[in-house]
Amino acid sequence: MDAKKKYIEGLGHLTRDELDEAAAAFRESVQTVNNFGLGYLGLSQALDRLGKVDEAIVAVTRAIELMPKDPLPHASLSRLYQQKDMIEEAEAEMAASMQLQNEAES
Repeated sequence: MDAKKKYIEGLGHLTRDELDEAAAAFRESVQTVNNFGLGYLGLSQALDRLGKVDEAIVAVTRAIELMPKDPLPHASLSRLYQQKDMIEEAEAEMAASMQLQNEAES
């Protein structure tokens, strides 16, 4: 089983609002390759849309560990923190995202 194929399958499910199937495909992608950051990012999106915000935070935190220079997981974590009214944490993650974006552009 190829992690990238499962990730792409998960994206397809996500776009069709097949959230349980998306989460399952993303889980398979990270079980296949444990250091597949995009798989964890996709999993966090599916879990968030399923209303499992705490689980989504765990998944996106793993994505950040694996992709520390990518601004997108930080922005995603910021949004999840906002949903939990963790405003200071959300602002810190958005600032990290913006800083990484600026570094990537320079």
